[in-house]
Amino acid sequence: MRLDINLASQPYEDAQQFWMRWGTGMGAVALLTLVLLTLDVTGWVNARRDQAAIAETQAMIADRDRTRAEAERTLNLPENRATRDESQFLNELIERKAFSWTRVLESLEKVMPPRVHLIAISQEPDEDNRLGLKMSVAGDSRDRVEVLVGRMEDSKSFAQTHVTGERLQQSTTGENEQFDMEAIYVPEPSPAASAPSKADGKSKTKASPKPAAPKGSKP
Repeated sequence: MRLDINLASQPYEDAQQFWMRWGTGMGAVALLTLVLLTLDVTGWVNARRDQAAIAETQAMIADRDRTRAEAERTLNLPENRATRDESQFLNELIERKAFSWTRVLESLEKVMPPRVHLIAISQEPDEDNRLGLKMSVAGDSRDRVEVLVGRMEDSKSFAQTHVTGERLQQSTTGENEQFDMEAIYVPEPSPAASAPSKADGKSKTKASPKPAAPKGSKP
């Protein structure tokens, strides 16, 4: 059998090589498209899940705010003002009793970095009636004060620590930077408050009366 092929009008083409090259490229493009589509769908699902969680949290916060506002309205009624004032007074007494300057200074000593020292400290409740601290510290750089802020945040005794002011102070050794800070103090529960003392146990044992012997029986 004889085939007449005119290479001038019909040039030779290697179809197998053509499809191998373009087929591989198209397959890679299709695979990349599939991966991107999968990532897009996964991100959309995660975004919907996050939006649902955010909406649930916002609903819980709104419900808490409504409950708090209703409780405040109830306490502000004329017939409940005496109870409210007494409750606030007792809460202040409890907080003052739980506050210990010794424990505060011990906790600060544990987190204080080198070349930073405490100048002044005061305590006053914040708007949520928590134990707020206002401090002034001195150091040779702001970096060391940032280390102090990080250590206080990592500890269990302090929360919401931040720097509120910065100024230069002239001293005998040269210029010294002073920083104003605020933090919330979280007192640790006292172990003596939860565990009964041995003396109380002994006194309770001694206080228990002995049963009386029946008449006519020998001791």
